[in-house]
Amino acid sequence: MVCCHVFNGYEKDAYKVFECMRLQGLAGDGFTFSVLFNSCGTLGCLVLGKQTHGLVVRMGLLDVDVVVCTSLLDMYAKCGAVDDARKLFDSMLVRNVVSWNAMIVGYGHCSQGEDAIKVLVDMLRGCCKPDELTLSSVLSSCASLAAAIESEQVHGFAVKNGLQTFISVGNALIISYAKSGSINDAYKCFCSVSERNLVTWTSMICSFAFHGFAARAIGLFEGMLRGGGRPDSIAFVGVLSACSHAGLVETGLEYFESMVKEYQIKLCEEHYTCLVDLLGRAGHVYEAYNVISQMPCKPNADVLGAFLSGCKVHGKAELAKWAADKLFSMEPNEPVNYKSMSNIFASSQLWEGVAKMRRTMKDNCSKRVPGCCWVEINGRVHTFFSSDKSHPEALRIYSILEMLIKLMKDEYFRWHDI
Repeated sequence: MVCCHVFNGYEKDAYKVFECMRLQGLAGDGFTFSVLFNSCGTLGCLVLGKQTHGLVVRMGLLDVDVVVCTSLLDMYAKCGAVDDARKLFDSMLVRNVVSWNAMIVGYGHCSQGEDAIKVLVDMLRGCCKPDELTLSSVLSSCASLAAAIESEQVHGFAVKNGLQTFISVGNALIISYAKSGSINDAYKCFCSVSERNLVTWTSMICSFAFHGFAARAIGLFEGMLRGGGRPDSIAFVGVLSACSHAGLVETGLEYFESMVKEYQIKLCEEHYTCLVDLLGRAGHVYEAYNVISQMPCKPNADVLGAFLSGCKVHGKAELAKWAADKLFSMEPNEPVNYKSMSNIFASSQLWEGVAKMRRTMKDNCSKRVPGCCWVEINGRVHTFFSSDKSHPEALRIYSILEMLIKLMKDEYFRWHDI
């Protein structure tokens, strides 16, 4: 009954059943607690999970049941307590491939991709053979880090061990290469997938659109339709984005209409964002305004941001002010909205508006997210901000940079005889 409640989405009721079970003198076994930990992970209820953890410790199950340990580890990771998950993982006397996968997936969910890759290395050193879930999870972490070298290494391992035939690995490779900037390698992986599913097609379509290859994204979308594939909402986000970047208004409107009439896909805010961006970029700002006005739900910041960008490009100051006022109330601490409106006022020579925007931004946006760049060296991604001195090799980096600047100046003066 505990299991049935959890698998049917009644996680809270599962604990009520467990309480009745305890009142009747039944302690529960490893399977019971594995299901309960899964319930806590789904609910994100860390406190209840820790209480159940204490009960399991008192029963002595953690030392003998690897399934219970792995379920507990997974629960901590899903609740965001990845440090607790790692402590448990390090204390496990016996680990199987599921345990390793749970730790890797946990780091990935908590945006700690470098740690996920380190766990894979430890896994290989521990003579535990990764499976397709291991590789697809690590590749997802590589994608988040934009770590091209690691993606290539995992790809090579997959080929050597015959795991590249799994569609989950193929799909992960496409996304990982695309996010690392290697769009051609991503397309090669797409071509190597023999039996493509919707995720395969959608991943490649969105990758082409993201990298600005609008024609290739649209061509791939049409190829999917000719092959009998039925696109979902995410596939339409990709193709609408491609139409927007290519300025194909009529084509984009046709896709938007077919999404509703032919495929009966429920429109979400991402679709409206793409449509508003499509119209705004092409100069149809008033049509974009009508779309926002007729939306069945209240427009979110992404929709209004796309509209504001269109107004900025085509100099529609009044409509831009309407969108900006709504954005200021939604995101009062977001500096990009104030900067966009300031630029619109400046292009219209409304200097009082520029001064007001700058004052308001200074008052509301105390914390600014700085721009950064990164470089991958020997398998590690190094991130740098402007005037950043936090890197352990900062002194050497700045000394070499000064030397290069001096050499460039000397070369400039030599060629211009100054």
